[in-house]
Amino acid sequence: MSVTLRSYAFIDSLQPQLAAFTGTTARGFLPLAGQASLWVETAPGMIINRITDVALKATAAVPAVQVVERAFGLLELHHDDKGEVMAAGDAILRFISVKREDAVKPRVTSNQIIRAVEPYQAQLINRNRNGMMLIPGESLFILETEPAAWIVLAANEAEKAAKVSLINLQPYGAFGRLWMSGSESEIDSAAAAAIAAIEAIQ
Repeated sequence: MSVTLRSYAFIDSLQPQLAAFTGTTARGFLPLAGQASLWVETAPGMIINRITDVALKATAAVPAVQVVERAFGLLELHHDDKGEVMAAGDAILRFISVKREDAVKPRVTSNQIIRAVEPYQAQLINRNRNGMMLIPGESLFILETEPAAWIVLAANEAEKAAKVSLINLQPYGAFGRLWMSGSESEIDSAAAAAIAAIEAIQ
């Protein structure tokens, strides 16, 4: 079977909000801030079941997220020991006979900043969010990437760079999506860091 490695996003240290968000939405073993994390996205989707089996048998890394869609599959693995996560990634790459560099280079498909969000729009967004609440008057940064799972790298770098709130994150499907809020200056810094992280991936 030919497998496309859509995303291979390694994070050496999960930031607190991204770790908490993953724990809130995941059904697996919940990650903690500071742990190393690997997000692997494949096509076809069903192969992610075998990939999970290979990674868990090869290392002590544990999964928080496994999503099997019609077209794409997503797996997240984490551990206190960065070496365990990297070894899990190596086992996955060997199994599907690809290199890390074969992952699809991500692109930013959409990015926008809404200044001084109106109260009614904040209410609409809050009804569908899984993270922090969006407060009216804050600025809102929305980022979309393709392939989807690369969005976690953007979220982690944005949180490192600025004092912002993670409102929502969708790292699976045709596109990855990120919503973050904060003051105007902090959102500008977060947006710049997130976009730079995506554009730097070779």
